[in-house]
Amino acid sequence: MYSLEQRTDAVQLFIESGFNENAVIRNLGYPSPNTLRAWYREYQANRTLHAKSLPKPRYTEQQKKKAVEYFAKHNLSLKQTCLSLGYPTHGLLRQWIIEMSPELLNRRKKTCVQKKSLVIYSKEEKLAAVESMVINGIPLQYIHRELAKPGVTLTLLWEEYRSKCYETGKTPYMSTQFGDKYRKWARVTKATMRIQHKPGDAIQVDWAGDTIPIYDSVTGQQSSAYLFVAVLPCSYYAYTEACADMKTENWLNCHVHAFNYFGGVTRLLIPDNCKTATSSNTRYDTVLNRSYQKLADYYGTAIVPARVRRPKDKSSAEASVRFAETWIIAALRDRKFFSLQEVNEAVAEKLEELNGREFQQRTGTRRSAYLEEEQPYMLPLPATPFESAVWSVAKVPSDYLVSDGRNKYSVPYNLIGEKVDVRVTKNLVEVYYHGSRVASHRRLQTLQRDPLVKLEHMPEPHQKYLTYNEDDFKVWAISVGPMTEHVVDFFLESGKAPEQGYKACASLTKLGERYGKERLESACARVHAYGTTPSIRNSSSILKSKQDVKAKTSTAQEQSSNTARYGITRGASYFANGGEYK
Repeated sequence: MYSLEQRTDAVQLFIESGFNENAVIRNLGYPSPNTLRAWYREYQANRTLHAKSLPKPRYTEQQKKKAVEYFAKHNLSLKQTCLSLGYPTHGLLRQWIIEMSPELLNRRKKTCVQKKSLVIYSKEEKLAAVESMVINGIPLQYIHRELAKPGVTLTLLWEEYRSKCYETGKTPYMSTQFGDKYRKWARVTKATMRIQHKPGDAIQVDWAGDTIPIYDSVTGQQSSAYLFVAVLPCSYYAYTEACADMKTENWLNCHVHAFNYFGGVTRLLIPDNCKTATSSNTRYDTVLNRSYQKLADYYGTAIVPARVRRPKDKSSAEASVRFAETWIIAALRDRKFFSLQEVNEAVAEKLEELNGREFQQRTGTRRSAYLEEEQPYMLPLPATPFESAVWSVAKVPSDYLVSDGRNKYSVPYNLIGEKVDVRVTKNLVEVYYHGSRVASHRRLQTLQRDPLVKLEHMPEPHQKYLTYNEDDFKVWAISVGPMTEHVVDFFLESGKAPEQGYKACASLTKLGERYGKERLESACARVHAYGTTPSIRNSSSILKSKQDVKAKTSTAQEQSSNTARYGITRGASYFANGGEYK
C-alpha cells in the first residue's frame, strides 16, 4: 500500500513528464501503469487524492474480552472455545489470552469421563519424561544431537532408523510419523531452533536502516552513526556496533568484533549486496570485495551473499535489524550523544538487554539459547585477530601521490600513469605493483595538509630542491667568483628568511650549469654594474643575448687599440747597439 505522499508524487511526475508512464515508473520504481492511470483519474475527478483509511479490525475489544472470559469460565481448551463461540482461530485466541490473562494458559486441570481427577505431575517430571522419549529404542535426544552435525537431515536419520528396525524385526514408522514425533518433542523441550538452522552454521550481517544522531559539542552540528548488526539465525544471538560510516574499514572491523563477541566463527557468512561485500552479484556470477574475501580466508569461513532483492535469504538478519531498530535505536531516541564512544557505550548496554530479553513464544533468551544450543558448534577463533586491510586500485597521478581516503602518500615517480594496488590498514599504507610492494608508509591518524613523501620516491631535481641549504649555496658561489658570491648573498639576505631566496639561488646554479661558471661570473658582474638589485631575469637575459661575451670582446679590442696608438716600444738594448738588435 502506498502512502498519500507517494501517490501524489507519482501523479505530479506523471503530469510533468507529459503523461509518460514509463518515465514515472523508471524514476520512482512504482506503481504499475494501470495503478498510475487510476490515481490520475481520481486526481482529475476530485483535483486531489484521498487518503486511504486503515482497515477496521475484524474483532472488537468486547469480542476479544468475551472470548477470553469464556475460555476462563468454562475451563475448555482453545479448540473447544473457538468451536463454541464460532470465532476466532486457535492462534488468535492464544494471542488474546497472552495479552489479557497469560496465566490461563498454564492451567492444566483436566478430568476424565468419570469426572475423576487425573494424576497431576510437576513441570520437571513432565519434561524429564519427554526428554527420555524414544522411537523404537532410538532416543529423540540422539536424533536432536545428530541433526546439529553438518549435512545430517531427518531423512538420513529416518533411513538409518528404518534399517535398524528391519534388522531387529520391528515395524518402523513412516518418514512423516518419524518427523512429526521429533518436531513435537522439540517443541515441548524448547529445542526448536535447530530444526530450521543448524547451530554454528551461519552468521547473517547487515546495516540498520535508521541512524543515531551525534552532535558536535561546540558547533551543534549533527552527524549520523550507523548501526552494524550480526545475528546467529539458530539462536538469534546478536551483536551490534555503531560506526561513523559504512565504508569497508568499519565493515571489516565490525566483523572482527562480532567474531570476538560470539567467541567463534561459523561455516558461512551471509551479507547483503552492499559494495563493501560484493563488487557485483548477478544470476550468473558473484564477485566478492577483495578485502572482504581476505577476512573470510583468514577466519576460514565462506561468504554466500544473499540474492538481490531476496530478503528472505537472510530473514533472521532482517528480523534482528528491525528488532535492533526498535530496542536500540528507538530506545535511545531521547538521549543526546556528543561522540561515537558515547553512542557505543549506550548501544552495548541495550545489546545486553536485547540478548537477555525473554522469548515471547518459548522459554529462554537469546543468550541462553546460544550457550545451550549453538556455542559448542562454533569454529574456533585464530590465535590473533584479523588485521583489517582495505584494498583498492589507483592510477598514479602526475604528483606521484596516492590516497587512503584522507591523506596522501608518495610512490616512486616512475610509476606515474600506472595502476597500482593500495592496501590500507589501521597503522600502515602499502602500495603494490604487479604483486611487488613498491612503497610503504606509516598511516597518518589525523587529517594532514601536506602529503607524506619519501625522498627516494622523488625525481632527482625534486630531491635536490629538498636538500638545498644556505651554506651549500655560499660555497658554490665562492667557487664561481666574487660577483656571483655577491649576487647569492643578496638573494639569501633579501627576505625575512634565507629559505625565501633558495629558489633564486637554485635558478642561478642552473644558469651556471648551462653557460659555465666563467660566463656566469661575467653576467653577474654586468648585472652588478647595471644596478644594486640583481635578479635571475636580468642574469638570464644577459647570458641569452651573449652580452657578457660582447662586453669581454669589446674590452680586449679596446686594449689592442690602445697599444697600436703608441707604436712599437723598443727596449734599451736596441738603442745601445746603434739601433740594431744583436
